[in-house]
Amino acid sequence: MGRIFETRKTTMFARWNKMAKVFTRISKDIAIAVKSGTSSPDTNPALRRALQNARAANMPKDKVEAAIKRATGQDQQDYEVVLYEGYGPHGIALLVETATDNVVRTVANVRMHFKDYGGNLGTTGSVGFLFQHMGVFRLAPEGLELDALELELIDHGLQEMGEGTGEKGEKQIIIRCGFNDFGQMQAAIESRGITPLSAESEYIAQTPVELPEDKATEVLELVDALEQDEDVQRVFHNLA
Repeated sequence: MGRIFETRKTTMFARWNKMAKVFTRISKDIAIAVKSGTSSPDTNPALRRALQNARAANMPKDKVEAAIKRATGQDQQDYEVVLYEGYGPHGIALLVETATDNVVRTVANVRMHFKDYGGNLGTTGSVGFLFQHMGVFRLAPEGLELDALELELIDHGLQEMGEGTGEKGEKQIIIRCGFNDFGQMQAAIESRGITPLSAESEYIAQTPVELPEDKATEVLELVDALEQDEDVQRVFHNLA
């Protein structure tokens, strides 16, 4: 009984830790969006995307409002978005997206994580060519005429459209476009009365690499360590 309780407690702690990290990432996205635009989602598409992602993550309303309030304050930190590139164990390519108020601290921490887990931090351009920067929208499928929607969105930069699942296994429609078409794709989706579950810019691996389970685990340990860093927003890799 004691072991079962400890296992449940550990699982619950891991879940809360992951949730807290997601909320921190979204709060930074909100701060960056407000600093670069306005505090109104009606006139700030970047903020509107961040708020959509907050709802998708079930971020409490009071935390969202607090993040917006902090972002409009004079003492709000200015975050710089920096992308780091490198190789993990077994030659797997990684892109590490950060939002930081101290680049010196961030690059030192990212380099440390790579070194501790058998990887190497590279230079700009060392692995970026292995990924395509894309806009990724996730929609609830209920009530959508998918064939008609696909035809309509082609004129707005649609590159890929297919089915996927969310974290809880729920069905989603995943739409991808080139990053330069992000704004017009968002406008096209919203003009049809569709509110995306989430809207993100992501780096999609062009040629995923397969590894045996034991080697893949070593890569994922590095990914997990990077994702736990306070300055890291997201980690992308080409592990299949």
